[in-house]
Amino acid sequence: MLLWRSALLLAGIALLGLVFQPFFGWAVTFLIILAGMAGMLIYHLRNLHRLSRWLDDPTPQSMPEAMGSWDAVYSKLYRMVRAQGKNQRMLSAALDRFVAAGEAMPEGVVVLDEEDRIEWCNPRSMEHLGLDRTKDLGQHIAYLVRQPAFQQYLLNQDYSQPIILRHVAGNNFVLSLQLVPFDSTRKLLLTRDITQLERIQTVHRDFVANVSHELRTPLTVVGGFLETLLDMPDLDSATRDAQLKLMFEQTQRMQRLVEDLLTLSRLENGLEGRDERVDATALLQQLASDAEGLSQGRHSISVSQETDLCVRGNYDELHSAFGNLVSNAIRYTPDGGQIKLCWKLDNSQPVFFVTDTGLGVEAQHIPRLTERFYRVDRGRSRTTGGTGLGLAIVKHIAQRHQAKLDIKSEIGTGSCFAIIFPANRLLDVEEAIFAR
Repeated sequence: MLLWRSALLLAGIALLGLVFQPFFGWAVTFLIILAGMAGMLIYHLRNLHRLSRWLDDPTPQSMPEAMGSWDAVYSKLYRMVRAQGKNQRMLSAALDRFVAAGEAMPEGVVVLDEEDRIEWCNPRSMEHLGLDRTKDLGQHIAYLVRQPAFQQYLLNQDYSQPIILRHVAGNNFVLSLQLVPFDSTRKLLLTRDITQLERIQTVHRDFVANVSHELRTPLTVVGGFLETLLDMPDLDSATRDAQLKLMFEQTQRMQRLVEDLLTLSRLENGLEGRDERVDATALLQQLASDAEGLSQGRHSISVSQETDLCVRGNYDELHSAFGNLVSNAIRYTPDGGQIKLCWKLDNSQPVFFVTDTGLGVEAQHIPRLTERFYRVDRGRSRTTGGTGLGLAIVKHIAQRHQAKLDIKSEIGTGSCFAIIFPANRLLDVEEAIFAR
């Protein structure tokens, strides 16, 4: 457009000179044409200068004004700058959203260039890998993550599967790392903390191993005696009766284990029972009767009831939890020892606890007593007939009732196991009558 307008203007100047040539001669005509061309040149140079100055800071607000053919040029440039500014704002907003999303991600994200140098990283990756965004940008990732497995992972360039690293940068994390190429030059390094998942898998493996171990002994005993009975049909009745008694005891042990496993599975899967009014007085009397039956007169058993208020809960679950605490006290208290069952209020909170004068537990074992199959003394636990799941069941039942299991114990003195309920589980007399 500018070229055509300039050409037409030059043609107009030349035509004007030819019109005046008969009157003024060729010299004047030449000067008129030359003056017109000079004027055009000055006009274009002036606009080029203004354009050059504007290009140093090309904003729509500072766009020069022009007339004639340059007005069309500036108008087109104005529209282009406006469109470019809009695109830049959109790209900037998209980049801000990407950065904000990366910053908020629960996994670590590191952007690497084609040379595996760090271009950007989010806070979680800094936590996982010990990176410092203020000084590590531009550093090769292999200089900062120095574990041989990761170095080999980079060299192999096979990123189809993640790798597992432990104790990166002195941390106790178990990390899953995977490189993901996302264009021709860049890669994402994704880090994920799988410490808890690893711990759960370890617990599951230990659980299966413990169950297998607990079932193997009674199955071996029963299988051995059955083999003896089959091989020796003329075995004397006294020996046969003794073996049958032992087999019965071992099958009872397996039955208790299976029942405890089913109970624990139901509790962990959240299959909650219906809340109801639980008469603490009647429950305490039932527990005392159960304790006398288990003790067979070998212990001194006492009951202390400081309140007759009831609680809101599931009777069967609470009977199971309290019963486990009572049976543990009887199993681990030597003959002649004392066992006390108590129901009281403590700071408006209902509390059930069992104290004994048994062997006691060392302090370092107490935090782990509620783990499945955790035993302070495996030999002693098997002798007493425990399954290793009782306190795990108690803990889950307490949690389902928003209660807390509190354990205090001293070696040679005895133990106290208490379940402390929240005050909102307490029912006064009117509420207890209404809840019937």
